[in-house]
Amino acid sequence: MLLTTKGIEEYISGVIFHEETARQSSTEGINFVELLKSKGIVAGIKVDKGLAVIANGKEENFTKGIEQLNDMAAEFYKLGCRFAKWRAVLKIGNGCPTDEAIR
Repeated sequence: MLLTTKGIEEYISGVIFHEETARQSSTEGINFVELLKSKGIVAGIKVDKGLAVIANGKEENFTKGIEQLNDMAAEFYKLGCRFAKWRAVLKIGNGCPTDEAIR
């Protein structure tokens, strides 16, 4: 509903989609990425797969999904996405982040 709002392109220049949303379509059958493109809005994709805990005893996290990044980028570029968002969370303080967390 939001993406089909009349005049949305006057206020929004880009939208970050999750994987499943980038593949969905409006009630008129227009893929969301194509719908945005027709309004001059750039579609992007969230490519990280969330966080997992590093087993180093310091309660640090790493961001999952780097192994699939190239394939995801290629797939969603073909769908029309033109930028990606990657989230990395680092614990700071008390010897953190460790080299392990940064790698």
